[in-house]
Amino acid sequence: MQIKLDTPLDMHLHLRDEDMLKTVAPLSAKSFSGALIMPNLVPPVTTKEALLSYKDRIIDAIGDNEFTPYMTLFFKNNYSYEFLEDIKDDIIGIKLYPAGITTNSDGGVDNFDIETLRSTLEAMSRLDIPLCIHGESDGFVMDREKEFVPIYEELASSFPNLKIIMEHITTKDSVEALERHSNLYATITIHHLLITLDDVAGGMLNPHLFCKPIAKRYEDREALQRVALEANPKVMFGSDSAPHPQHAKESSHCSAGVFTSPIALQLLTQLFIDNNSSIENLQKFISSNAKDIYNISPKSKVITLEKKPFIVPNSYDNVIPMYASQTIDYSIIGIK
Repeated sequence: MQIKLDTPLDMHLHLRDEDMLKTVAPLSAKSFSGALIMPNLVPPVTTKEALLSYKDRIIDAIGDNEFTPYMTLFFKNNYSYEFLEDIKDDIIGIKLYPAGITTNSDGGVDNFDIETLRSTLEAMSRLDIPLCIHGESDGFVMDREKEFVPIYEELASSFPNLKIIMEHITTKDSVEALERHSNLYATITIHHLLITLDDVAGGMLNPHLFCKPIAKRYEDREALQRVALEANPKVMFGSDSAPHPQHAKESSHCSAGVFTSPIALQLLTQLFIDNNSSIENLQKFISSNAKDIYNISPKSKVITLEKKPFIVPNSYDNVIPMYASQTIDYSIIGIK
């Protein structure tokens, strides 16, 4: 049986820059119609000049693939209304990182006082620019996302017209918060739908499954699967595919990130079919919901898959993918 997915979108993607960009960008651009691009470069993307320059480098890196990079700015609490109005048509959202909480986030927010953030967030509300948040505290690693939920809720209540995306959620607490506020939405990764902390550190340590937020408990995975498989209209796929060179992953200071871009659609298809969810729901999760949430109209791109064994490559240049050298059940057999 062939499965056709129309216009798949990845609404949380790290493409990095320079040589890494040239390696990974074509892999996403081959099978996805578009993606929301993270701005945590070094230095982060905070100006219109830097944003447009990065977009040009992405377009150059993807070659002949039909692919739309949806750009984001790195959040600063001193963006003026005039600056945001000028750049509005070039971005799809603004990404907020708590300072130092993940890769290249040292310039992020270190004070979540509402009044400190108000001017930028009110401008974003008026201009209908979504706020994307990496929601973690600096507490105990397994509790960081749970501890951030009250901040999500305070922001949602204080700025009811601001669309807030809880990025790569990993806990049942975040799923529950999603239902309490009409302006909260979320992305969910394929690796958090499949693994728990046991897979990362329950036996031999697997650095290629180490990410932030870290994978959680079985009950958290069940909550994520439930809203994804039923295609809850407030959730959408975001891979958080985060490439690092092999030496940075297989080291005593392992970098956080799971590289899934080349196998994300295959794994999602397998997950939905194995759990008796419909292809219609998969279509919503990987495309329709994102179109509605972000009000975007990407170019059509049909990906055809079938149940055919696919051996995941051991590496893509110097980047090790999730499930490297393992066989997964589905393959991409056509792109049109």
